[in-house]
Amino acid sequence: MPKISNKGHQMPESPIRKLVPYSEIAKKNGNKVYHLNIGQPDIKTPEVALNAVKNADIKILEYSHSAGFDSYRTKLALSYQKIGLPINKEDIIITTGGSEALLFAMGSTIDAGEEIIIPEPFYANYNGFATASGVKVVPVISTIDTGFALPPISDFEKLITPKTKAILICNPGNPTGYLYSEEEIQQLAALVKKHDLFLIADEVYREFTYDGYKHYSIMDIAGIEENAIMIDSVSKRYSMCGARIGCIVSKNTEVMSTAMKFAQARLSPPTYEQIASEAALDTPQSYFDEVITEYKERRDTLIAELNKIPGVKVATPKGAFYCIAQLPVTDADHFAQWLLESYDYNKETVMVAPAAGFYSSPNVGKNEVRIAYVLKKEDLIKSVQILGEALKVYKN
Repeated sequence: MPKISNKGHQMPESPIRKLVPYSEIAKKNGNKVYHLNIGQPDIKTPEVALNAVKNADIKILEYSHSAGFDSYRTKLALSYQKIGLPINKEDIIITTGGSEALLFAMGSTIDAGEEIIIPEPFYANYNGFATASGVKVVPVISTIDTGFALPPISDFEKLITPKTKAILICNPGNPTGYLYSEEEIQQLAALVKKHDLFLIADEVYREFTYDGYKHYSIMDIAGIEENAIMIDSVSKRYSMCGARIGCIVSKNTEVMSTAMKFAQARLSPPTYEQIASEAALDTPQSYFDEVITEYKERRDTLIAELNKIPGVKVATPKGAFYCIAQLPVTDADHFAQWLLESYDYNKETVMVAPAAGFYSSPNVGKNEVRIAYVLKKEDLIKSVQILGEALKVYKN
């Protein structure tokens, strides 16, 4: 029998999705499952985006330009400029989700066997993108005790070798919800400038900030134009996860011309989804005001309820819509599977994402889970109640 590639064997499972078969069995057994495991908002997609697709008069579904619609890139650049980011149409390539943008970024800047430093815990698929690109992830650990703040710059410097090509951050963070301060972003900017590295920032949760905190983009830092690469997406901003439209953004013309070769190799991003994404830029500010208010209330509800459970430790997120919770268990993977396979509370249970998959360091995060507060407040309260009851009877 022909053998699977080593890369295929090394490709990690998604901690967010690997328990889906167990949730399907739980549902077949008549249990209701509250999905705290995945960042799929229940917020309605803006009507202006959906109507643009419904009203599109297309006779031939043609390829678009490999960089995406000219009209969309022009309008997207203007939207960035409105929030103070000096981005032009030429600095943007439209991609099939932020995922493809990250693959383009890694493929354009890092050779196989070279290294990228990422503060962990980090979005689990960064491991997958790195594996697919032959890139070695070098983690620098942040902890729940600091709310998952940026580790000291000295910790980064200790890890920099001749093979280091880039630093990757998610801001605000998935899975932690941490929002980097202006000082932390400036520290990273100085570091990549000093060591001639790329700074890749996944900024797909930019709008989701709370308590008066402000998001600071790497694209607004003078002096690192050649180092900075921004990743963006419509998925969470407009509750359009299924559209699979994102972009890679950089002022570095060599990076963008290289990324364009990857874009040409996959031909073009999807047409209808670009139509929807371009129209979504007309979404009124009132939509975001309501969404932010709703997520803040959900965050406050979730954190308050989690803090009622003995032995649970949680950091309050400043952005995005996730948090990492430390549980009084030794193996969160086993606990998460047990919740679906062997437990119900009045025919209801919960699905969480074990956090070990958000680390690349072995045996770290074993007692942590990621929780997405994308459900309505009543469901969050019920979910945490079920979690608390489960912990009372679970045997480590």
